[in-house]
Amino acid sequence: MKRFLVGAAVVLALAATLPALLKLEYYYVLGYTVLQFIIMATAWNILGGFAGYVNFGSGAFFAVGAYTAVSLYKWLELSLGLQILAGAAAAGLLGLGVGLLTLRLRGIFFSIATIAITIILETVVLNWTYVGGAKGLPILRPTAIPLFENYTQWLFFVMAAIAVVAIAAARYIQSSWFGRGLRAIRDNEGAAECSGVPTLKLKLVAATISGSLMGAAGAPYAMLGSFIEPNSAFSLNHAVNALAMPIIGGTAHWIGPVIGAVLLGSVQQIVTVTVSSEMNVLVVGVLLVVFVVAAPEGILGLVKRWRASSK
Repeated sequence: MKRFLVGAAVVLALAATLPALLKLEYYYVLGYTVLQFIIMATAWNILGGFAGYVNFGSGAFFAVGAYTAVSLYKWLELSLGLQILAGAAAAGLLGLGVGLLTLRLRGIFFSIATIAITIILETVVLNWTYVGGAKGLPILRPTAIPLFENYTQWLFFVMAAIAVVAIAAARYIQSSWFGRGLRAIRDNEGAAECSGVPTLKLKLVAATISGSLMGAAGAPYAMLGSFIEPNSAFSLNHAVNALAMPIIGGTAHWIGPVIGAVLLGSVQQIVTVTVSSEMNVLVVGVLLVVFVVAAPEGILGLVKRWRASSK
């Protein structure tokens, strides 16, 4: 834990000093995007990887965080920190609510519910004129932030801080009794219940934490582009990336989603710049199929097999 805290402090220090080294705003947008992927993948893995309950509606939790932040900013002009806390709380409550309705059942019911809730919430937002409805809503973000040359640099630092919190939470969960209980649910939920594991309680807590982190990742979204609209906030890409990155990196360990997010996020940004943004989903789909067929345990599984064969 001490080494992890030192590493987290180093990451935040680097994020804070980068504005003095890099002046081109594109680098911060790129870094922000990769950090957002890390948070979403890590959040998805807490429930989908550790417990085996697959969430196909990551876009709903992301958008709830984004629209909660936008609503409060328009209404009360809350600071970004309070927007993120509110977005995380709203998305966490959504995860808890969906979990209460579906996690008593087994199988794909939770997954189906997350798809349904995405469609329902997007329909609500499309007809909610206060946040722009289908036309979207422009955001006039603050112009001056102390110690930062522009707001994008500040957003990059904030996203780095949220990523550190998400990774720290995943790391703690994996090594705790809570994580062991989630893995028992994933391996054999019936046997876990017979052994005294409070399966429903653990699943609800995991769904709440996962939703909260996704909401926190979505809260600054509108500030990045000074605009928000339902199609991008509820985009299927959020769900595809959040699912694919842990699978590619490896779902058995907290570092797997981070590896998958950095790899896939970097590839997507390169493809966007060199080819087109429409190729992103194709790249994700191809890599996902390759890893599911050839390396179902992800990059971490390949490393583990390589180490075993080299002994």
